[in-house]
Amino acid sequence: MTRVTVVDDEPMVCVFLRTILGSAPDIEVVDEAHDGAAAVEAVRRGRPDVVLMDLRMPGMDGLTAIEHINRLADPPRIVVLTTFDADQYVLRALRAGAIGFLVKSTPPEELIGLVRAAAQGHTVLSPSAARRLVAASTDTLSARDRARELVGSLTERETQVLAGLGAGLSNAQIAARLFLSEATIKGYVSRTLDKLGCVNRTQAGLLAHDAGIVEM
Repeated sequence: MTRVTVVDDEPMVCVFLRTILGSAPDIEVVDEAHDGAAAVEAVRRGRPDVVLMDLRMPGMDGLTAIEHINRLADPPRIVVLTTFDADQYVLRALRAGAIGFLVKSTPPEELIGLVRAAAQGHTVLSPSAARRLVAASTDTLSARDRARELVGSLTERETQVLAGLGAGLSNAQIAARLFLSEATIKGYVSRTLDKLGCVNRTQAGLLAHDAGIVEM
């Protein structure tokens, strides 16, 4: 059972999400919150697997809440679900540690599948967010330099694994590319995330793009 917390300042949106997600036999909405601060407390209280997070809310906004939640021990997968998909929101949300970025116009049947994918650690992006992310180059020289400095601390093998994450490959696909076992790759991924200070594969993959090491 995938446990989900929904976060939106519009109560009716939360009701809608509860109804849609609750129709799936393997998903349970365990809590809801209507601002960022309440979202952090809801995660502490309910320990969900996935959080659907709006961005624009009173008080603490969604981006700040993502940062706070990812400082918790064993944080959940966070997927932004919002009306706004401008470049700066997509990039900032993923860099803050979100594993996905969806717009509220996502069809209900697709949303269920995307929540399941996020729970398994996969990056989930709406088509518009994906286009913006692919089209966006590193926005500042300092971000590019920082990414390259961080990647410079990795071993050659860790850098190869990071490049695979940047290309959106699964552990099995990276293992096949590098002629290693999937268990070995899992260990490399864990160590690489720790070295880079990344909370998930999505954040690491974005850093790989910033550093310019991804071969598509």
